[in-house]
Amino acid sequence: MTVDTLPAAAPSTDVDTPEISTSSESTPPESTPAPEAPTAAEKPKKAPAKKAAGKKAKTLELTLTVTGTADGEWRAELKQGSSYLARDLAVAAAAVSRAAKELHEDLSTPIDQVIEEARAQQAAKVAALEAELEAARKALADLE
Repeated sequence: MTVDTLPAAAPSTDVDTPEISTSSESTPPESTPAPEAPTAAEKPKKAPAKKAAGKKAKTLELTLTVTGTADGEWRAELKQGSSYLARDLAVAAAAVSRAAKELHEDLSTPIDQVIEEARAQQAAKVAALEAELEAARKALADLE
């Protein structure tokens, strides 16, 4: 879009009001400029909207709680305010580890340590159960 504007320095001589002059010159008096319609370039620009002092951007608060047990079972729940959006969801330890790594290293390091401790406990439990199973098989074989 193109807007043609008149130069601001040249006053318009096409006016509807009569000119009153105290001198014999035929120039319009400078104290009463001719009324002109404001052009696009001369229109006052709106000031940018200012945020009210003290107001913050609206935030959305969600609380994700992930709970793990020594057995390596993980559960999650999600709350918005006091309302639960999800409750008692089973979550894989690997998923918890991946999510923590995605969020921040300061979260993933302690979570991975907890998962590794649970893994070590489960490995010890498996070893104990395998030893018990072997003893039961040996006892069964002796009975035959």
